[in-house]
Amino acid sequence: MATTYKSLTKNDVVSTRTLLHEAVPVTGTISSGTYASDGNIKNYSHGMFQSVYDYPYLSSSANHILDITVGYASDSHCSGASNAQNAKKINIYNQSAQVLVGFDENGNVRQFDRDGDLSGGTKLKECLFLNFARLLSKDEIKKASFTMSFATGGTEAAPDFGNLQTVSDYGATTSYKVNSPAGEYAPLYTSSATANADSGVGLIYYQAGIAILSSSLFDGQFGGPAKSYSTSSCLDVMSGSNISASCDGLRNRINNIAFDNTTELNSTIYFCRAHHNDFNYSSNPTYLSGSKIRVKGNKGSNSPKAYVTTVGLYSDKNELLAVAKLSEPLKKTPENELTLRVRLDY
Repeated sequence: MATTYKSLTKNDVVSTRTLLHEAVPVTGTISSGTYASDGNIKNYSHGMFQSVYDYPYLSSSANHILDITVGYASDSHCSGASNAQNAKKINIYNQSAQVLVGFDENGNVRQFDRDGDLSGGTKLKECLFLNFARLLSKDEIKKASFTMSFATGGTEAAPDFGNLQTVSDYGATTSYKVNSPAGEYAPLYTSSATANADSGVGLIYYQAGIAILSSSLFDGQFGGPAKSYSTSSCLDVMSGSNISASCDGLRNRINNIAFDNTTELNSTIYFCRAHHNDFNYSSNPTYLSGSKIRVKGNKGSNSPKAYVTTVGLYSDKNELLAVAKLSEPLKKTPENELTLRVRLDY
């Protein structure tokens, strides 16, 4: 425990923020159920969403990758009392919209907007939701890094991966939206050439780690791409099948998903300064021998010296809060000064 303390001034403390990024690939072999026979795809009794793991989910080494579900607005042309799980699909859409889009001035739940302009424009009323686990997205998904490719040809049982469609948040570094209660988001486009036009086919919510795809990307039961967004046709599998079947249809067509995640590292840096007349003496009992300073070599004329090995940060009541160890002892004498940089990350 220290017996000598030195106060830090405001010029000795600085706060910084660092953003760390990792590349995250989710290959189609995982999402399509590589370990399906052993169970890396988990369905639930409530039937409202489906979970994807990188290994059989009963394994202790399995990691949760993402959840998939589908939903549509109550005024969607897909909505119908006779449809499979109709009420649940409407609830999923409304619950997601409440969290990600919020409410209007009349207290009504806003619908997902194609270009992020909530005051008007085309709404995304039939959506497929991909909710990435926090293990992958960390604090947020990096803007302009999200890419997803999937098959648009062939049949649901045998997708044609020679005919791929790619969506990405092109230009999101500068054009992202901030009018969501869940944080920042941006539209997804099929190409960079249409990134500034009213041609969004989905949305990506960066802090929430949720990607939304419009059913306009598919035709019939996950067949070729629809001719235009205004097409009134709806996914047969979305309205006529249960949610888990819709999730199966999307999973089996995923070729690859890639994005960079973000970890926000906040740091406080303390510059601990030992001036020429500071800390030249040690409180360690072995520093003295017969009341004489060992390192003076029994010569009183020699200058005292000490070796710094540890820095302690104390509260204003002299309570030890943090300890920093040096990689090697540093010699301290009245002839030199030291400035030690101590960083606390949180």
